[in-house]
Amino acid sequence: MASTSDIRNGLCIRYNHDIFKVVEFLHVKPGKGPAFVRTKLKSVTTGKVIDNTFSAGHKIEDVRVETHKFQFLYNDGEFYHFMNTEDYTQIRLTENALDAPGLLKEGEVVTILINTEDQMPLSVEMPASVILEVPHTEPGVKGNTATNATKPATVETGAEVNVPLFINEGDKIKIETDKGTYKERIKE
Repeated sequence: MASTSDIRNGLCIRYNHDIFKVVEFLHVKPGKGPAFVRTKLKSVTTGKVIDNTFSAGHKIEDVRVETHKFQFLYNDGEFYHFMNTEDYTQIRLTENALDAPGLLKEGEVVTILINTEDQMPLSVEMPASVILEVPHTEPGVKGNTATNATKPATVETGAEVNVPLFINEGDKIKIETDKGTYKERIKE
């Protein structure tokens, strides 16, 4: 058993007969009344995100997990197939187990959390950023640069990301996976 002081991003807990992963948390100490922890929890079975508030000192049941490096092989439409980089065993996961499936490129190495009790995969942690090529985007219009103007661009995985006007087709860009936002252009 853990308490609210142990809450951190990525912690897996058992709550309401399901396993949730802590996506965001905030310790709040109001001037009047007891302290509490405001959290955003993502179900590892359904992918649904809920908001929950725990009072300070509340006991939570944490789930023991192991992390393993897996390489993304392919998506067959229904499942995403991964291979363990240590023993070459393969697993398949549904889309709701992934945080950002649109930014996952074949060959990408990700970290998968596995429940130690039943060896079931719980969730996939993407790298902090990925580098993807832009096969399609509209040309930027000169004169629209008074403010930080952006335009939609389709990356090689099929996801759409808003990028600055100077990004052209064929450019490689770095994307933050947690927000799905443009970070920088990569020069080769």
